[in-house]
Amino acid sequence: MMYKYVRDFWKKRNSPEFKALQRERLIQWRKSKTIVRVEHPTRIDRARSMGYKAKQGYIVTRIKLRRTRLRKSRPSQGRHTKGQQVRKIQPGKSFKWIAEERVARKYPNLEVLNSYQVAEDGRFKWYEVILVDPNQPTIYKDPRINWVCNPSSRNRVFRGLTSAGRRSRGLHKKGVGSEKIRPSLRAHKREGK
Repeated sequence: MMYKYVRDFWKKRNSPEFKALQRERLIQWRKSKTIVRVEHPTRIDRARSMGYKAKQGYIVTRIKLRRTRLRKSRPSQGRHTKGQQVRKIQPGKSFKWIAEERVARKYPNLEVLNSYQVAEDGRFKWYEVILVDPNQPTIYKDPRINWVCNPSSRNRVFRGLTSAGRRSRGLHKKGVGSEKIRPSLRAHKREGK
């Protein structure tokens, strides 16, 4: 299959051909807008493995994300020393999950299916997010994907139900060491994460 060669090309990221191609792409992507709809996935093998099909109802967008921690202003009122944090505050979500949420806010009538990383440099990360239109007839007639049309799948990215969200919640792990993750992070006196 053609996808095998695409996958091998993305694995050899230190090859001169890959570096030259990514360099040309990043020069254009830095100048482009934050969220851009793309015609075809950049990594077709990764997109297909995550559920993308080249038919009506499937949309792929690329998002540019700043690589930075949370930036907070200095508290104006008095605090204990431990409550005055301004720097080195980590978000409770992965960059991938944050990227999916921002794309979902841009396209409120679509549902996020999955996402994958396509590039990064010293300042930005780029992700491609696969979206599905639950109102498209080709989607709700397809038994493999029409679960997206159920009311229980609305706003799934904001409830941590995508792969990136489940990973950040710790749900990719079972057994010893993950006793306090389920049923949720707020259970067990918030000691799950």
